[in-house]
Amino acid sequence: MKTYALGFFTPWLLYGLITVLHLVLPGRWYDGYVAHEKTGETLRYRLNGLLVLLVSVGLWALAGWMKWVPWNWLYLHRWEGLAGACVLGLLFTFVMVLPAPSTGKPLLVDLFFGRPKNPQLWGGRIDAKMWLYLIGAVMLELNVLSFAAHHVMKYGSSASHGVYLCAGLLTYFVCDYLTFERVHLYTYDIFAERVGFKLGWGCLTFYPYFYAVGLWSVADKPNPNTPISLLALYGLIFLLGWSFARGANMQKFTFKTRPEATFLGIQPVVLTDGTRTLLASGFWGVSRHINYLGEILMGVGIALSVGYPTSLWPWLYPLYYVALLVPRQFDDDRRCKAKYGELWDKYEEKVPYRIIPGVF
Repeated sequence: MKTYALGFFTPWLLYGLITVLHLVLPGRWYDGYVAHEKTGETLRYRLNGLLVLLVSVGLWALAGWMKWVPWNWLYLHRWEGLAGACVLGLLFTFVMVLPAPSTGKPLLVDLFFGRPKNPQLWGGRIDAKMWLYLIGAVMLELNVLSFAAHHVMKYGSSASHGVYLCAGLLTYFVCDYLTFERVHLYTYDIFAERVGFKLGWGCLTFYPYFYAVGLWSVADKPNPNTPISLLALYGLIFLLGWSFARGANMQKFTFKTRPEATFLGIQPVVLTDGTRTLLASGFWGVSRHINYLGEILMGVGIALSVGYPTSLWPWLYPLYYVALLVPRQFDDDRRCKAKYGELWDKYEEKVPYRIIPGVF
């Protein structure tokens, strides 16, 4: 019973540790894109995600090396850990939503979508949204390392190359996000989402556990002996998706911070009504959300990499992206239509495809 309790509270302890590291490790301050609801001042953010990740992984490695806990502790106690993270996510939701002013919608709607927009503590040293993404990213990486370690500990020299590839792709995914933390201050989640169950439980529970579902499902399975040529192809699918997602986000970031600058040799072409402008070239000239296509392709590459293409479990990851991003694209279109009016109509005429160029 004691071991189960330790497994249940493991994410609580790790989230606390990550928070402390976020507060005490050096960080850089950045102006964001979002303005404070009451003062109208641009919010500032203190970011140090990559350093927090490196120190967290270093502490995990030290704990394993010193035999304080097994390398595969998070895998062995994954169900208890998931339960603990789930309870913590629910508690976080209630704490964030219930004291905040109602949006005028039913309580269950407010609980799910949230009430506060951009809560910050201690003058921005902790921003709720960026803290949530940091917690989710670091915990995901620790799960990835522990799940892969379990497979290697069980199968030794006959361990699957696909497990190595999957762990590597997910690690790249996490490192990429935390390397470009500043860029994500300009993305949909930061300026459009509120903090509630969807974002809070999503980052504390769903993100760190579900994103590793592929490794979770194969960590105990033998090597399927996937040909290296196929593994290379799966890696290329992931990298193609990454180039779309990262390229689109970087181009938008460049445009918002330096409107006249080129990006990868792409000149910014804009539509304007004299007051507002929309970027309509490069990645944003081929579809209105090619970055969403990139996210889906990355998920496909990760699902394939584990070497069990007929198993449903790894495919839940890219299918989740489809279920999340397609409705989000429609919602974003509605929001932009309300904000830009006829200018958005012109953009839709110039860029008719929503996500997949030439198809959808």
